[in-house]
Amino acid sequence: MTAVLGVGDWVGRPLPSDGSRRGSDDARGTGFGDLLRRHRRDAGLSQEKLAELAGLSVDAIAALERGRRRAPRPHTLRLLADALRLGAPDRAQLTAAAHREGDTTRSPLRAPPAAANELVGRAVELAEAGRLVGERATRLLTLSGPGGVGKTQLALAIASAVAHKFADGACWVPLAPVSDSGAVAPAIAAAIGLHPLDGARVVEEIAEQIGKRSLLVVLDNCEHVVVDAARITAELLESCPNLSVLGSSRELMRVPGESVYVVPPLSVPQTDEQLDKSPAVRLFVDRATARGHEPSDQIEQVARVVRRLEGMPLAIELAAARTNVLTVEELAVELESSFAILGGGTSTATPRQQSLYGAIEWSHELLTPAERELFALMSVFVGGWTLNAAAAVLSGQMTPGPLERARALDLTSRLIDKSLIRVSRDRGIARYDMLAVIREFAADQLTAVGRDEDAARNHAHFYIALAEEAESHLRGSSQGDWLDRLDGELDNLRAAMSWALRTRAVTEAVRLAGGLWLFCYLRGHYAEGGDWLERATALDVQSDANLAPYLAKACLGAGMLAFLQCEYDVATTRLQSALAQYEELDDTAGMALVMQRLGGVARERGDYLTAENLHCQSFDLFESLGDRSGMAWAHNHLGFVAWLRGDLEIGERRCRKARDSFRGLGDGEGLAWSLISLGTIAQYSGELTEAEDLLQESLALSQRLGYREGVAWSLNQLGIVERRRGFTERAVHLLDESLAEHRDLGDRWRSASVLEELATVAQQRNRTEYAAFLLGAADGIREVIGAPVPDVEKPDQQGTRRAVEQALDRHAFRAAWSAGRTAPLAAVADGYPGPSVRPDRSRRLER
Repeated sequence: MTAVLGVGDWVGRPLPSDGSRRGSDDARGTGFGDLLRRHRRDAGLSQEKLAELAGLSVDAIAALERGRRRAPRPHTLRLLADALRLGAPDRAQLTAAAHREGDTTRSPLRAPPAAANELVGRAVELAEAGRLVGERATRLLTLSGPGGVGKTQLALAIASAVAHKFADGACWVPLAPVSDSGAVAPAIAAAIGLHPLDGARVVEEIAEQIGKRSLLVVLDNCEHVVVDAARITAELLESCPNLSVLGSSRELMRVPGESVYVVPPLSVPQTDEQLDKSPAVRLFVDRATARGHEPSDQIEQVARVVRRLEGMPLAIELAAARTNVLTVEELAVELESSFAILGGGTSTATPRQQSLYGAIEWSHELLTPAERELFALMSVFVGGWTLNAAAAVLSGQMTPGPLERARALDLTSRLIDKSLIRVSRDRGIARYDMLAVIREFAADQLTAVGRDEDAARNHAHFYIALAEEAESHLRGSSQGDWLDRLDGELDNLRAAMSWALRTRAVTEAVRLAGGLWLFCYLRGHYAEGGDWLERATALDVQSDANLAPYLAKACLGAGMLAFLQCEYDVATTRLQSALAQYEELDDTAGMALVMQRLGGVARERGDYLTAENLHCQSFDLFESLGDRSGMAWAHNHLGFVAWLRGDLEIGERRCRKARDSFRGLGDGEGLAWSLISLGTIAQYSGELTEAEDLLQESLALSQRLGYREGVAWSLNQLGIVERRRGFTERAVHLLDESLAEHRDLGDRWRSASVLEELATVAQQRNRTEYAAFLLGAADGIREVIGAPVPDVEKPDQQGTRRAVEQALDRHAFRAAWSAGRTAPLAAVADGYPGPSVRPDRSRRLER
């Protein structure tokens, strides 16, 4: 009896880069395969006998023991444990080993960042709160307390201390950069490695991704989005039985089952005997020493300072930072004599009500008017900023000059010295940011002086200029650098876009969305970029005649991103609108680009004649302009159409010409695409070594550029190469990765092709019922999007279907096929279980 296995049970593992086999006898003895082999031998069972008792194939047992497959899914694990008659301790040990190496294909979680400094004086809090989380005394623990009390640092320490108690570790979700409540779910999704396609189902997709995993999710800084954070947390806890959530927030979530741990201030010395042991004193001494001022001989004065600051960690750190200009005694005297200034309130207000605000306001009051202006204005940035950005917001000029930059540099330097701005350096560029609580205080100052809208407008104008400048570099030799630069500013770009849409700033919204569509394509932000473009073009765009070129570009981008998500009707409508606008503008280059994109729509719909005609027209227009890049792309698309319809010789000639042009132009994206096409042509021509070389080159280039579509295509074709060589385990691994990437991008056209190729592999491995399931899933996708099997892929697809139909009885084939057609794409990789757990009904089971 052979159990039906899902794709996760028979996916082959890739070989390590050093060529050794994972899970082999010389591997570390704690692996799943070693434990399984040990228990089998202890039970006196052969692989054949264990397979018979567990209802699995001998190949499955051998592959699991040798590490050629991932650890099994929970059901298979239970079958093995029952067959081996394992007791509770051995069963738990085997389960733990399976969890450690179970799902190697998951996207990596965002791990908690390393703490910048030692956590001082929190041993009791760490033990108490860590016990609540680590021992599952509660599934939702909120660290509560005023801003600056140290909630984030304690959350980091807890996550690091208890992560090992969760089989799948801890995931860090920083919510401080999130300015829109609707962005909470996407932030969580990104942190767990998920790129949701449907904005309306983000929470459901997160729940599906987490499933039954044993995971700790840390939501840091929830207070500004507490309503949405609470709603999402409640839904996830209900759907994911092994999930625990640790939150840090000034406001409680008020979710059923929530436990609250109030983070207290650091203990301050009450007597002289407690001076050396006081956590607050230790923190001040540590931070002052780090600034180059050792105050160990002034401990009594340090105690005066920390008492007046009520042991609030941020206030203590800000005070310690002032030791570069004042002695500790001067600090203590200043605090004693000017408490009202620190507190910003009346003399009757309690210190506890004013301590943190007072510490920050005290630093603020020491600033000059010019410093205060920059301090407040910089709060408009999300996720940090550069010197150019600071100068633009400060001066109101989209492109600041040397004088504006010099003024911004001088003021920034002063605020860095006063510990209100932090600086980091990466690849020769300085970047600035503020602690979240300081940024919040600065934002209040900006609102108080009535300059928040002006600052947001200047901020948006700077990032519009950046996006439009980047556009011209995204197809040249500096493509990678500019993509990385835009990636580093993504939080600011999102904030600028959010402001433009919220305020219905038509010009800013259309220009920014239009300027970012190519970036969104190259970095795989199809859904988000498409949403921006749709919302921007839905504004009152007809009121400004000067907006016409930007509107045409936005329609082009909207059409392209819709096309990439296989929304062909929407794409055609947007592209035809863009074509009409470019014709009215007499913009030849714009018309050529739109025809190129319309040709892509026709190509995927299988209308190769129309596609070829459109690409030829596009080539003629680019040639009339002397546009070498446009001509190279036309050659590439014509070659693409040719090999899709089976004209490999014509396709090779076209794509070689495109490749040579792209190399000369330094166009990384174009070069990757031409290499993919040439590798695919070699693969279908039977030149597998040449195909592998070309596709490995395209994969490396696409990975270096962060070009996700290129990565997905390269993996797809490399999987076919391995399948043709007979290396089906390696083929499944590559195809599985490709499917995950295409699925995350929203490319259903290619997802269908990968499913069909996986079906071919399944059929070759005698997983015939599962192959029928995969063929049905691909057919269902093609019916929904209206895209047939490409001509070049038909022989393999049709051959696989014939073989499957011959191997299965009619009822089994129709059942599996129908199940595949109705299965959501995200669920296909879980395998076809059939109407009940039963053996595969294939007529041939041997390999």
